[in-house]
Amino acid sequence: MGRLTLYLATRNRNKFLEASRILEGAPIDLRMLEVDKEELQADDTEVIALHAARRIHMETGLPVVVDDTGLFINSLGGFPGPYAEYVYRTIGLEGVLRLLEGASDRRACFKTSLALVTTGHEQVFNGVTCGIITREIRGSGGFGYDPIFMPEGYSRTYAEMSLEEKNRVSHRGKAFRELARWAERVVGGQGD
Repeated sequence: MGRLTLYLATRNRNKFLEASRILEGAPIDLRMLEVDKEELQADDTEVIALHAARRIHMETGLPVVVDDTGLFINSLGGFPGPYAEYVYRTIGLEGVLRLLEGASDRRACFKTSLALVTTGHEQVFNGVTCGIITREIRGSGGFGYDPIFMPEGYSRTYAEMSLEEKNRVSHRGKAFRELARWAERVVGGQGD
């Protein structure tokens, strides 16, 4: 059985390692491509990821995958949405918790959109996990919002879970498993 070589465009080593772990056993050789991705200002993670993947593919000619993730907090009207990385860099976890002080509705959903662009093929794979934003920072694992996001049905944040457990329930895990299923069909000769 053949394998596909795909390049994950990211400068975030943790994201690459997480994706590599999720794809273990899939017919994909994932490589890290450290490039700056153009961040389109849009409200839809699919549109942002696909735009960036098209640009990187056009510039490099490589089969590229771009991940764009948004955090949509109900009581903040979906904020920060696809601007989650910027909000994390500027106000951090403490700032997000301050924004939610006094909020009774702490529900939130993470959405990851993975855009795959190769010569002659484009596809987007999505993963969504909903849960709540905790009232305090909990755990030391993971990265980004992991210490304040607790998925539905769990009493621990992503940062309190092992990587394997997080990958089973996370938005990114769901999106990358969709990519793995696609790769299995392509390599198996069933097309897309």
